[in-house]
Amino acid sequence: MLKDLDPILHSQLRLAIVSLLVGVKEAEFTYLKEQTNSTAGNLSVQIQKLKEAGYIEIEKKFKDNYPQTICKITKVGIKAFEDYVEVIQNYLKPKK
Repeated sequence: MLKDLDPILHSQLRLAIVSLLVGVKEAEFTYLKEQTNSTAGNLSVQIQKLKEAGYIEIEKKFKDNYPQTICKITKVGIKAFEDYVEVIQNYLKPKK
């Protein structure tokens, strides 16, 4: 029997964010915005949903008097991503 896909990660933008963060461990908001070709507003909403799920941590600070938002993947986020990939792979396996 096939498992359900994680509804948090099944959103295209949230999956893209987590996929990027798994590779780099942390990234600035502007980097994520550029890489996902998202609007700032939509990215903010999706990052907040990932934070609420415990998949990422958000650190806000200032760099040269400009606000800077850093997103970091958590262990929970890495595990959720690995599980999501495993479920997708099971969907793709031929049934016997």
